[in-house]
Amino acid sequence: MDIKTLEDLISSKLGVMLYFSGERCNVCHALRPKVKELFDSRFPLVEQLFLDAHENIDISAHFQVFSVPTLIVFLDGKEFVREGRNMSISSLEEKLSRVYDILTC
Repeated sequence: MDIKTLEDLISSKLGVMLYFSGERCNVCHALRPKVKELFDSRFPLVEQLFLDAHENIDISAHFQVFSVPTLIVFLDGKEFVREGRNMSISSLEEKLSRVYDILTC
């Protein structure tokens, strides 16, 4: 995937979640299934993209991702949430719920 394709996806979808991780990052591997489960169950209309930050250096730099894991959620084409390393799944759900519910009602 290139930056242009990703930007087009972000502008055309209701929501896009980018999860940047690293192959040797234990926190990344522990959080990923929890993040996926949250988005699958609570925010199913948000497109989920899981990217290796080291394999996608151009994309990581474009979105100013300098550590992993980093999660960025775009809603209605705009960055809405950015979380890093020590994110709380319940806090993430709380931050997204109201706006997501408004956009999907």
